[in-house]
Amino acid sequence: MLPIKSPIVPFAPKTIAIIGKHFATGIAQALSDLADFLGSCGLVVVFETETAENIALTGYERMTPEQIGQHADAVVVVGGDGTMLGIARQLAPYNVPLIGINQGRVGFMTDISLDRMIPTLTEMLNGKMETESRALLEATVLRAGEKIFCALALNDVVVSRGARSGMVELKVHVDGRFMYNQRSDGLIVATPTGSTAYALSSGGPILHPGLSGIVLVPIAPHALSNRPIAVCDSSEIVIEVVSDRDASANFDMQSLTSLVYGDRITIARSRHTITFLHPEGWSYYDTLRKKLHWNEYPTPEGR
Repeated sequence: MLPIKSPIVPFAPKTIAIIGKHFATGIAQALSDLADFLGSCGLVVVFETETAENIALTGYERMTPEQIGQHADAVVVVGGDGTMLGIARQLAPYNVPLIGINQGRVGFMTDISLDRMIPTLTEMLNGKMETESRALLEATVLRAGEKIFCALALNDVVVSRGARSGMVELKVHVDGRFMYNQRSDGLIVATPTGSTAYALSSGGPILHPGLSGIVLVPIAPHALSNRPIAVCDSSEIVIEVVSDRDASANFDMQSLTSLVYGDRITIARSRHTITFLHPEGWSYYDTLRKKLHWNEYPTPEGR
């Protein structure tokens, strides 16, 4: 099992990078306020290059994601889950911890509200925080035995039919053993992090981030007996396109490649992980309650 969180971890960053959601309303002022605050704490503040360009910010060093990974001790991401997904994949090889400020609509991974940004970061810089590790997937697309595409995914890898085609037929093996042939609109292979994304809307289960598992969720399967299944995250999953239909493979819905008959997509857990930093007292269940509108509140006895 992955270590999910540990209270009050030592944290003494010297350089912090800021990355913002591009063109979000009001974000320029929020990023400027954030930079001023971090600078007043004696930290070296750098901005991701595109973020700085899009808000016309000057006076701070600019770095590419690769340079941030090499030089920053932590990254503050201001935006939504899409912003976090994009930068998390790029920084995964560097194991730089990420702090999420929610400027989006959902915010499963960007869990600090914008109006509480400064007081929350003040407490975190004083050591009042928790750390959490999240797994990623690595997928490779093979065509006639040749690698044509490779990418990481923090949420999911989705193999789906083309916009103008009917159902796609997929053959699935897990650890070299045949699982099934499936006719459907596609198949979602999700991490526990991604279990609350597309997989959830397609009827999949919610997996706690501490579970060492991968969930496979059919999209509108022809046979109603094709149900979601969770497998060990040490498994290797191979999906083969066995129908002559337009299809594609999407990675976190942010990068994709077209597929043809006979293509094979190999999916396994990446050797990289993502580290999130949360405020002290953060709870995954609080996040689910708020974001999924469960509207459940504790009784005075805490039950």
